Amino acid sequence: MQGGLRKIVYISLYELIAIVIASTGLAAGAGASLERAGAIAVASSVIAVVWNLVYNTLFERWEARQSVRGRSVRRRMAHAIGFELGFLVMLVPLFAWWFGIGLQHALVLEIGLALFFLVYTFAFNWAFDKTFGLPAAAQ
Repeated sequence: MQGGLRKIVYISLYELIAIVIASTGLAAGAGASLERAGAIAVASSVIAVVWNLVYNTLFERWEARQSVRGRSVRRRMAHAIGFELGFLVMLVPLFAWWFGIGLQHALVLEIGLALFFLVYTFAFNWAFDKTFGLPAAAQ
């Protein structure tokens, strides 16, 4: 599977799973209701979809120019860390505002989620590539 279809399937599966996990984690970490946490998880998902499209497009353009093909553990880790750092910058102020908490609490909350999602992103990408094959840029 390649191109736009690959991206749509990837994002849809990734975000559906992420919304369920994030709602639960945010409710517990912010002391908020599951409904309130669920709403911000959906908003975060929308932000993530846009960020995902931008980030993966840029990453794959960079990847296509590399002399070494394939996705090593190191390259997968760099991909996941870069994505999560950009996401963290966007979500900390949003969480602080939404939950009525300080930026420091929002940062701690986001770091907890980011650590989980680093592992989740790595595992999901690996499983996705095993199931659907590598994108053309990595072959």
